[in-house]
Formats: sequence, C-alpha cells, structure tokens
Amino acid sequence: MTKTILITGSTDGIGLLTAQKLAAAGHHVLLHGRSTDKLAAAAAEIGGTVETFNADLSDMAAVKALAADIRAKHDRLDVLINNAGVLKTPQPVLENGHDIRFVVNTFAPYLLTELLLPIVPKEGRVINLSSAAQAPVNVDAMLGKTRLSDMDAYAQSKLAITIWTRAWARALPDGPAMIAVNPGSLLASKMVKEGFGVAGSDLNKGADILIDAALGDRFADASGAYFDNDSGTFADPHSAALNTAHEGEVMDTITSVIRQHG
Repeated sequence: MTKTILITGSTDGIGLLTAQKLAAAGHHVLLHGRSTDKLAAAAAEIGGTVETFNADLSDMAAVKALAADIRAKHDRLDVLINNAGVLKTPQPVLENGHDIRFVVNTFAPYLLTELLLPIVPKEGRVINLSSAAQAPVNVDAMLGKTRLSDMDAYAQSKLAITIWTRAWARALPDGPAMIAVNPGSLLASKMVKEGFGVAGSDLNKGADILIDAALGDRFADASGAYFDNDSGTFADPHSAALNTAHEGEVMDTITSVIRQHG
C-alpha cells in the first residue's frame, strides 16, 4: 500500500537515501530542505512521486508555514520522519539567543509534529532521529541562557527529542506511534564528516532502519520505544530520560519555548 511520507532534511545524507529507497518502493515522498537548488537536485535524482517543501527549521515561523503548506496539499500523512539535524555550524546562536541545535533538533520537530498531527492517522507513525550521543539536558541552555560546546548541545538536544517522543507516546495511547531511533553512530553523512572529520560507515544501515521503523511490523507496537541501531535492538535511552522529574522539566521548557517563539 502506497504511503505518504514526509522526511525533513532529505536533500543529502541519510534523509536523501531514505527518500530514494521509499520512492523506489512506490511511496509518495515529501522532501524537505532549506535550499531550493538542493531540493530540485534531490527531486531530479530521486524521480518517482516526490514533492518538495522549502523551510528553514531554525525559524519557528517557517516551521508553521511548512506545516500549513503540507496541510493545504494533503489531508493524510502516513509517516513523518523528523530527520533534519545540526551538530556544527558557523553561527550556533540564533538572533533570538537560542542554540540552533536545540531549535532544529528538538523544538522544530516538536512543533512540526504538533501541527501535522491532525492529518496523521491513528495507525501512522512519527519517527524521531535520536542518537547514541545523549546527555542530561541543561534547561538554561535550552532557554538560551547558557552556552554549550557543539557536542554537548547536540547530545542534549538528542536526549530532549527522545524525552518528548516518550512523553507524547504516553499521551497518545491510541496512536499514532511515536518512536525514537538512533540510526547508527558515525554514518557517512555530511554531519559526521564535518563534525568528526571521518568518512563514516555505510549510510544504508541508517536508511534501512528508518524505513523499517516507518513501515515495518516490528515497530507497529513500539510507540514510546527507543531503538538503538548500533546494537540492533530496542533499548533504554540515557537514564536521564527515565527520570520523571527531569522529563517534566524538559517538557515544560520545550512547551514554554514553543509557545513563546512559535
């Protein structure tokens, strides 16, 4: 059965490869990127039934516009893969004082999911890109009051998206499924090359697990779960994600930022 699937950050790396594979399998893929030229190139490379959507996920107004654009064209979205992410960038602090890692990796996917939820069916899935790099979240850093190193900001933003994945899964017991996935450490993506200076391992490992999480039977009842593709198993995320008080603090901070800047 053909599914309509949105993949954020799908103009290169794991997002592009995942889109290629899904389009080749006959699914209707919605590509997202922040460069019109790269989106056009990706669509031409993929072929098949694809649409392109341009938005800068570091801008909450752009996230709102993206959701509105998608909802104007579609009344059903079977799968949302929140893949877009930032590790290193020349300007990590945005004009509003927030760290771009928290904005793109945590806040934007939260807001986009919230706005698209009305068109995601109960049997649909939201796949959130987590990471093996996870660290307890400094809420002052989330609020832009404390500066972090690139890796600390990235690891904390990835724990934060894992935390809200779990919280939303409990709040939506009838679906859609909310699943956090570490697609694999040091895959051959642009982010890994720029962040760690290594070529990385086969991207197919990451793309295949995202497709499995989006469509596979073993993920059908996995809402709230964290899948670690380094070990190839469902696993517990960092222990801080299991701490009720920490989760509550992070969730309160996310919602306050979304309401303030969304």
